[in-house]
Amino acid sequence: MIDIKWLRSEPDLFIHAAKSKRIGVDIPAILEMDRKLLAAQQEQQAIRTEQNKAGKEIAEANRTLKEDVEKYNDAKQVGADADVVTSLAQVVAEQRQRVVNLQQKPSQLKVRAKELQDELDGLKPQFDQLLMLVPQPADPEVPEGKDDTENVELRRVGEVRKFDFEPKDHMELGLALDIIDVDRGVKLAGSRNYFLKGAGAMLHQAILRLAVDQMVAKGYILMTPPVLVREEVMYGTGYFPVGRDQAYLCERDGLSLVGTAEVPVTAYHSEEILAQAELPKKYVALSTCFRREAGAAGKDTYGLYRIHLFDKVEQVIIAPNDKAQSIALHQEILKNAEDVLAALELPYRVVNVCTGDLGQGQVQKFDIETWMPSRKSYGETHSASRFYEFQARRLNLRYRDAEGSVRYCHTLNNTVIASPRVLIPVLELYQNADGTVTVPKALRQYMGGMEVIRAR
Repeated sequence: MIDIKWLRSEPDLFIHAAKSKRIGVDIPAILEMDRKLLAAQQEQQAIRTEQNKAGKEIAEANRTLKEDVEKYNDAKQVGADADVVTSLAQVVAEQRQRVVNLQQKPSQLKVRAKELQDELDGLKPQFDQLLMLVPQPADPEVPEGKDDTENVELRRVGEVRKFDFEPKDHMELGLALDIIDVDRGVKLAGSRNYFLKGAGAMLHQAILRLAVDQMVAKGYILMTPPVLVREEVMYGTGYFPVGRDQAYLCERDGLSLVGTAEVPVTAYHSEEILAQAELPKKYVALSTCFRREAGAAGKDTYGLYRIHLFDKVEQVIIAPNDKAQSIALHQEILKNAEDVLAALELPYRVVNVCTGDLGQGQVQKFDIETWMPSRKSYGETHSASRFYEFQARRLNLRYRDAEGSVRYCHTLNNTVIASPRVLIPVLELYQNADGTVTVPKALRQYMGGMEVIRAR
């Protein structure tokens, strides 16, 4: 969520952010609604002040009336001059009328206060809903661009293999080796589903275990998170409302299946105030992920590239509110993913994602794309993102700094590895002319020493 004070002070920055991130939100309309809310809240506060003042005035007027009545009664009892009694009676009458007039004011204020509260009750939910759509502006080093075709390559690592035979794609290999079965996956669960079998399932698990082991060795705390969460967690991490159509919803229970462990792990400390000495907190989680792939009809329907569920090792960092440290941590989590690809000896490239391919809350994202022979190109396998305060504000995730001030944390996340998509380059790049697949050296310890996957 965006700091409303920032939005008020630099509206043009957010108008540009919405346009460059291709998010349809009317910033001027939000600011106009904000103006109305502020005016109503200010008048409401003024009414509370007037109500307090009126209460004191009524008490004072009643006290004065009591004194005036006592003077009038005393004058009558002592037989004071008629003119004096008449004068005191006039004073009492005037004071009584003043009390009556003052007593009407709270009722009038109460009616106006209710009108204002009704106005606020109508406007505030609309305003909050619209504010949830406002994108965070990208950092200056993010390239402008309309979509992923305009992402900027930063570097390439590793040599792309040149085959001296006609290579097969991962599905041809998987079927021939009897390690992938898409047909039965589709039969049981519909399109974009699959079975991994035998050495295929073992390879999948080995890759995940390699990634987990590397991250734990670096000091990241391993977590097994829930993958079915309350909707407020999806809103808090920024996956709702913008990405709601991509999620599998369990409406009866008000829950949603997560598309990444980023969601529960980032929200782990929501509504908490951490100590600065605890930060940064570094977590790694292995979970199954679920994505509807809404809007992807006809796109990447072949094989394991775009599927409805997969397993992913995700890294999440909760950091202090320090941009320089966030930028440094962003490079750290990017390197963690590159280290896994280095262990698997897969060629890849790193791209600086352009504005049109950024999510609502991301200030910068680096994608890692691994070479996939069947696609004749690099395919995305990792995304490393930093958010600054965006998610923390929505989650009310804070810490107390050294001066005792409570501040919002910064959050970052990145894929360590996601499978079975990464099986595409592993199978295709490690295939042999006889149709077998060599097991990468780093994975053999997790596969009982298996060196080659052969047809059974």
